[in-house]
Amino acid sequence: MGDDPARGSKALVTLPNIITVARLCAVPATIWLILQHRLDIAFGLFIGAGISDAIDGWLARALNARSALGALLDPVADKALLVSVYVTLAAIGVLPDWLAILVVFRDLIIVGGVIVLWLLGQEVAIRPLFVSKLNTAMQIGLAALALLLAGFGLQAPGLLTALVWIVAVTTLASGTRYVAAALRRGMPGA
Repeated sequence: MGDDPARGSKALVTLPNIITVARLCAVPATIWLILQHRLDIAFGLFIGAGISDAIDGWLARALNARSALGALLDPVADKALLVSVYVTLAAIGVLPDWLAILVVFRDLIIVGGVIVLWLLGQEVAIRPLFVSKLNTAMQIGLAALALLLAGFGLQAPGLLTALVWIVAVTTLASGTRYVAAALRRGMPGA
């Protein structure tokens, strides 16, 4: 009666996980659309992915269908989409290449740091910092704005430039905070 395996934390196939996997599968399609200069459709897919992220989170809570797989897949799907969009938009000249490199490098430093700490036998528990949440929101906003403007032939150069610099600053601040926290953990007595 209360032991429905589809609702347990060990369940692999849950509605939220299916939605998350679909979002992950949207990554190659989004990249292809951008490379084909169909940024209008890529914008719609990007917005749809954002909506699906909110829906799968809500469903996981509402249906008590949270799972370990979902907790792992959800941020992977989000990062895969965001990083891919940045790299691809930089490749076609819509976003500055240095910004895409900065965004990717920050994520590599964080993942690399987690792996190093894990290999050293340290407990790894990453808690999102406020600056990191702000950075993610700004990165999403910039990606959506860049796709919207380029996809529909609209102009807002001042807004785009301002968001590029806000993303650069929040990316640097977020990466620096994570590195500082990791270094404090590795120091004796810290």
